[in-house]
Amino acid sequence: MKSQALIFLGAPGAGKGTQAREVSQYFSIPHISTGDMLREAVREGTPLGLEAKAKMEAGELVPDEVVCGIVAERISRPECARGFILDGFPRTIAQAEFVDRLLREKGKGSPLVIDIEVDRELLLKRLTGRRTCALCGELYNVYFHPPRAEGVCDKDQGKLLQRADDSEETIRQRLLAYEKQTSPLIDYYRRQDVLRQIDGNREPEPIAKELIALLGKA
Repeated sequence: MKSQALIFLGAPGAGKGTQAREVSQYFSIPHISTGDMLREAVREGTPLGLEAKAKMEAGELVPDEVVCGIVAERISRPECARGFILDGFPRTIAQAEFVDRLLREKGKGSPLVIDIEVDRELLLKRLTGRRTCALCGELYNVYFHPPRAEGVCDKDQGKLLQRADDSEETIRQRLLAYEKQTSPLIDYYRRQDVLRQIDGNREPEPIAKELIALLGKA
């Protein structure tokens, strides 16, 4: 893989995290998920976490200055020297311009941007249907991968929980926020000729194979 910086775009539920993990493992580069980092800060009750919590639960985007600081620190670490994947960042033109400046300063050139496109109704089912085992963390979806017994994990009978930000009302707000603030990134990166669009209305495995083949040539 020649590109040192990969950016995965797509609405909430598009499968960015799943595909980023596959690519990360295949090419042995770090997968940097801003969502995971923010949720960890929320769990730990840090000042950043407290600031981010209200925004996340309301389905709003976390302020640029908070997220940009996290990303800048993370990609400066030695394990990112060979390349890395940004999952969930940038989400706005201002953040994209920040990444471009950061990459230029580090001599990493332009990013390669992957946009995973998924129909809105499928996104709603993926997100509202998500459930996580409180004991082992196993993931389910009541529409596509339901447990054998409703609300109970197949593996350890743990209670299945729905994330606070996976309610239908909150998800609709998240999708609206994405369309309003993040979709312009598509045009931004298309003008730079660094955008590659992938059909995400499929099972994860064929998407991963297509991505790995594409990145092996990129």
